[in-house]
Formats: sequence, C-alpha cells, structure tokens
Amino acid sequence: MTTVPTHQLLHPAHWKPAVGYANGMMATGRTIYVGGQIGWNGGQTFESDDFVAQVHQALTNIVEVLQEAGAGPQHLVRLTWFVVDKQEYLARLKEVGAAYREVLGKHFPAMTMVQVADLIEDRARVEIEATAVVPGD
Repeated sequence: MTTVPTHQLLHPAHWKPAVGYANGMMATGRTIYVGGQIGWNGGQTFESDDFVAQVHQALTNIVEVLQEAGAGPQHLVRLTWFVVDKQEYLARLKEVGAAYREVLGKHFPAMTMVQVADLIEDRARVEIEATAVVPGD
C-alpha cells in the first residue's frame, strides 16, 4: 500500500517552529500500534552496543513491523523514545539524525523522549514505540 495518509500537522501559528518533530498530528484511517522496539535484530540478537547503531536497528524494526500492515514510515504519527542516557543522545544528536533520516526519511511525527533508569534488556540503550495511521479505502 503506497497511499500517502491524510495527516495534518498541528502547530499553533504563534509557537516557535518545531525542528525534527511535530508538536501534534491529526490523521484518519486504520491505526497501527508498534510496541517498543530495541536495538536488536529480528533474531533478538544485538549486533552492536553502540547507541547510534541501536537507534538505527530500533527504527528499522519499526519499519519492518509497519510493512506487515502494508504501511511505511510516511504513516507514522507518533514516536516515543526511551533512552538510558540523555547525555549520550545529546552528544550524538547529529549521528542519530542521520540514522533517523536513513531509515525514516524526512517524515517527522509527534515525538516524546524520556530518559529511563533502565530497560528490560540489559544491553539495550534505546527503546522506541510507534503509532501509525494508514488511510482508509
């Protein structure tokens, strides 16, 4: 399914522009909820302990789950990121951005980032959950 969803960015005109994310999105269609994806592959094996490599893999995992519903990155309306080290994220922001664009392109849904004390998998540095909306027929 290659149909582009009907998404509307929600951004008050008097607010400073959002860079790399949307403050809100409105969409109509079938909703897909993707559980938190971490930086391991489909075989549940970590190929790297590097933060950016795990971000890349977690985003790739999201895309693969979306593909099961005939959807793609362009259908994402929300991402929630859980990181174990906010400073690591900030220090490597340019690399994270490059990994993001490589996997998801220049589509920036509403996003939230939260630093957490730990994740269930000891080697995980990041976990990302997603919501997507695919337009109806």
